Amino acid sequence: MRCVFCNCLQSRVIDSRQSEDGTSIRRRRECEKCGRRFTTYERIDLVPLIVVKRDQTREQFDINKLRSGIIKACEKRPVPLSSIDRLARDIEQKLYAQSDSEITSIMIGELVMDGLKALDEVAYVRFASVYRQFRDIQTFRDELNKLLSDFEPGTADGAGAAR
Repeated sequence: MRCVFCNCLQSRVIDSRQSEDGTSIRRRRECEKCGRRFTTYERIDLVPLIVVKRDQTREQFDINKLRSGIIKACEKRPVPLSSIDRLARDIEQKLYAQSDSEITSIMIGELVMDGLKALDEVAYVRFASVYRQFRDIQTFRDELNKLLSDFEPGTADGAGAAR
């Protein structure tokens, strides 16, 4: 494994652990040239998912792109990075569980919105405003009213959650 600091190809594994969700192995390595330590992750190589975008172009699914979009929505919010990572992994697992290797960006967007709604209301509204391409204040207000009705007593969940 190439050292991220000096590009030396010689490193030794100091510690190996299974990730929390069991989908990867975390390895702590030490470079034999510079002595610095770094972490690598070993994952199962899956058949690539292809994302069909709104304009019908296709690109390979990238969990880092998904994660960065979630981070952007959660910027300056009290959302731990571990929760963002968990949400991204959960979405990735749901996508791979689909029988089709082509998925739509719409499906991904809806999964992100569902996850953000449970994680942080402000991040949800931020993501929704970009994803749903709010064109005016009324569209924004309608989405906000929908969100508020989900958290009022006597709604479908009956609990008046999150208040």
